[in-house]
Amino acid sequence: MDKLIEGYRRFRAFRWPEQRELYWRLAAAGQKPRALVIACSDSRADPQAVFDAGPGELFVVRNVAALVPPYSPDAGYHGTSAAIEFAVRELGVAEIVVMGHGRCGGVTALLGGAPKSCPDFIASWTSIAAEARGRALAGSSKPEELQKRGEHEAIRTSLANLMTFPWIREKVAMGTLTVHGCHFDISTGELHQVEHGVVAKIK
Repeated sequence: MDKLIEGYRRFRAFRWPEQRELYWRLAAAGQKPRALVIACSDSRADPQAVFDAGPGELFVVRNVAALVPPYSPDAGYHGTSAAIEFAVRELGVAEIVVMGHGRCGGVTALLGGAPKSCPDFIASWTSIAAEARGRALAGSSKPEELQKRGEHEAIRTSLANLMTFPWIREKVAMGTLTVHGCHFDISTGELHQVEHGVVAKIK
């Protein structure tokens, strides 16, 4: 906790004075982020840093492997789906970005099984992307290529699952919402656009 408090003190001493008026406006007027970003919880792949975004610009939901479950409005606990609903239906974001990343531990668990130290939730959660696992394993068997293929296929699964939400489909059809996939390579700092059949480096 000490290091976190040190960081807070730096924030108050340096960043807060520079952005005080922005925070005041956000507090008074509420948030109006331009995009929803669904990203992995991995500490090395921070979407705010990757997109150089400031306070109020992005509505971010993070979970293991940046997975989107299919639309399922039941009595279960749906944290990711609740965040998606709020961003799309209440805040009216114009874009949704699913941002996967390299060396993703969630995808490693998807492909090879959850760590023995995490028997309670990881396997069940990553089973959302079971079809992605099948597609990845049908490709290269080389470990590094398999991992990257798995990361790309998990992004595609999340993109497909987003389209099972009826109010996302409706907005996409109307042209008021766009949905994108991308992959951040931690080791190179490069971002690639990931669509259904295409992976392209963003320059």
